[in-house]
Amino acid sequence: MTLGEMPRSFLPPRVEKSVERPAITRFAPSPNGPLHLGHALSALYCHDLARASGGRFLVRIEDIDAVRSRPEHVASALADLAWLGLEPNAPPLRQSTRIPAYLTAFDRLKERGLLYRCWCTRAQIAAALRRQSVRHGPDGPAYPGTCRHAEHAGDPARAHSWRLKTDLAVDWAAGRTGPLRWRDLARGEIAADPGRFGDIVIWRKDAPASYHLAATVDDAAQGIGPVVRGMDLFDYTDIHVLLQTLLDLPQPAYWHHPLLFGPGGGKLSKSKDSPALRERREAGEDGRVLSDQLRARHFPAGISLSSP
Repeated sequence: MTLGEMPRSFLPPRVEKSVERPAITRFAPSPNGPLHLGHALSALYCHDLARASGGRFLVRIEDIDAVRSRPEHVASALADLAWLGLEPNAPPLRQSTRIPAYLTAFDRLKERGLLYRCWCTRAQIAAALRRQSVRHGPDGPAYPGTCRHAEHAGDPARAHSWRLKTDLAVDWAAGRTGPLRWRDLARGEIAADPGRFGDIVIWRKDAPASYHLAATVDDAAQGIGPVVRGMDLFDYTDIHVLLQTLLDLPQPAYWHHPLLFGPGGGKLSKSKDSPALRERREAGEDGRVLSDQLRARHFPAGISLSSP
């Protein structure tokens, strides 16, 4: 799609006035299930913002969870994007090839004394939460700190994760930059509060780097800006800007777009068996027509970035 063919109304005015040109955006699906309409809408936002700004649209496959990731879902996702008419400007980046970069970032955090080992199972965490009161954040109750307060009680040879000493990390970051803040193109300056998540997992016992570490490192490596993603990830940005400060990475702007909801009012998701794009594609539906329908129905009013 050329700039002349871009729809003239797909961004809120405040967003498009704030976009730096050219934008580099990324669509980053996890290949643990088929894509659905919610993914299509998110990919359209990423694609069209990049194209309208004269920038680049990239695809990243978040496949570091070898247990849940499936090659067939990777192939299906790329076929879905082509079917929708959304062609990336470069071959997809696969997180499974990026483990050395995540290890480098992990080592930096560890060297600064900001990480500790955690041997807790989910059952043990649940039992500890029944015995003590903890802060509740966007993901529910924060980790109760069991292993942080008895770090040397576990066997390093036994499978364990690594958690961030979030309070110390926030203090360290604030000492360098002052109170943490980030910019959402639609909502302006946001005061970050990473502490409400508690001591998050940075390196998993059952897979490599956590989503937070991998996404933050890759966004910087690919020069992503703005980061375009759904409102369901809005709160996580507090964690990501903390990691950016800790790792001396650039902080991009963000735009968290509206979500697509199903008939019952719930967010579309793989876990709820939302209708797959693959089924529509294999049934012979025209993906480019579907893309235009989604644009017409869900893109807010605004003036095209390609206009003078």
